[in-house]
Amino acid sequence: MSGEIIRVGIVAKSGLLAAADHLDQLASWLRARNIEPIFDTDTGKLTKAAGETRSRNELPSNVDLVVVMGGDGTLLGMATRTALAGRDTPILGVNFGSLGFLTEITLAELYPTLEGVLADTYQYEERRMLHAVVRRHGRPDKAGDVLNDVVVTKAALSRIIELDVTIDGIFVSAFRADGLIISSPTGSTAYNLAAGGPILHPSLPAVVVTPICPHMLTNRPLAVSDEATIEVCLRPARDVEAHVTFDGQRGFPLSGTDTVTVTRSPLSLRLVKAPARDFFAVLRTKLKWGESTAQRR
Repeated sequence: MSGEIIRVGIVAKSGLLAAADHLDQLASWLRARNIEPIFDTDTGKLTKAAGETRSRNELPSNVDLVVVMGGDGTLLGMATRTALAGRDTPILGVNFGSLGFLTEITLAELYPTLEGVLADTYQYEERRMLHAVVRRHGRPDKAGDVLNDVVVTKAALSRIIELDVTIDGIFVSAFRADGLIISSPTGSTAYNLAAGGPILHPSLPAVVVTPICPHMLTNRPLAVSDEATIEVCLRPARDVEAHVTFDGQRGFPLSGTDTVTVTRSPLSLRLVKAPARDFFAVLRTKLKWGESTAQRR
């Protein structure tokens, strides 16, 4: 990371009262090093140490580092905002409770990791993002960038939906399913994993297309290059309602004439890594891999 860190943005999960004391301590720690803590507006209400505050949309453009306290959902809410800031601003995710796939730094590791960031000796990963465009007949297009996934799914009371999928203009299949997940490598450990999709290493230049509860058991997840253009079309049908969601953070209903196109985004996210933990260590901790073997020992 180039440039001196003089302002640090701080975001906590909404209503996370357990973070209040830690927010106070973090603000004091930063000020002792002549670094100004800038809280997002909602987080500032949790602490007595708040000085300047900014909205979550404004925060990434006004700081040199963003510290997120909460879980993976809280970090996802800041990911696109930070990437869009266009300043290569890194995010340091601190998890409250169990380790997260994105918020992999524990409270005990917070200050040693911050020391590394200030000294410019920290480790980080550039996480690829996806770009989605929803083309809607007679209405303006909707677009967004995501860190995890773009999901097309049926409404709660709707029947199974049918989706035509093409990749680089070549027809792949018509999926009859509860929905479809188009996931980045980062998102492969989120909804994709719960739907039976594969885990991808974050460095892979790939995208996974995973059907949700497909009607045909032979419809399996498909991994393709992230240079591909993936297009999903909803087949019109009576009594069928479908929605598209971006990173589970925002979404809207689809009509039978809408088309969802997903490509690799020009944006990426710089994610600060825990100093002594790799991707596979996170998997072992989160997924309990090798636990029975460890117990036998």
